[in-house]
Amino acid sequence: MATTLYSFSDVSAVISHPSVGQFVATGVGLGSISITMTTDRSTHDIAADGSVMVSKIMGRNGTITLSAQQTSELHKWLLKLYNYLEKAPAREWIGISITLRAPSMQDSIRMTGVSFQKLPDRPYQAQGQQVSWVLMAADVDQSVA
Repeated sequence: MATTLYSFSDVSAVISHPSVGQFVATGVGLGSISITMTTDRSTHDIAADGSVMVSKIMGRNGTITLSAQQTSELHKWLLKLYNYLEKAPAREWIGISITLRAPSMQDSIRMTGVSFQKLPDRPYQAQGQQVSWVLMAADVDQSVA
């Protein structure tokens, strides 16, 4: 019987921008990380006679959603980065890179050409909440470490 292991505490995300520096997220204040590929890599065209033409599409763009506690250092750093980029020259907007590592699963994901989709929604209520930052990546390279 095979035994496998998953541990979110082993997951780390390094978010970098040449003008602002980097933040290493290792779980403190971090609720979850989700990576979604955006472009369908294959499409099928069906002819009137039922023959299928398959198209291979080379897009590797996607999104990463970082959910963090609204009082966390990660949330504060992302807000600082967003505010800097909002006023910076346009060429800096896609200067973010993110490297995600999950050693227990042998995952290593590198995202480049990353930009903010928008400011996250801001919850205010009796109990503290998670804030979800969605960033778009021009290239998501998923490989096994």
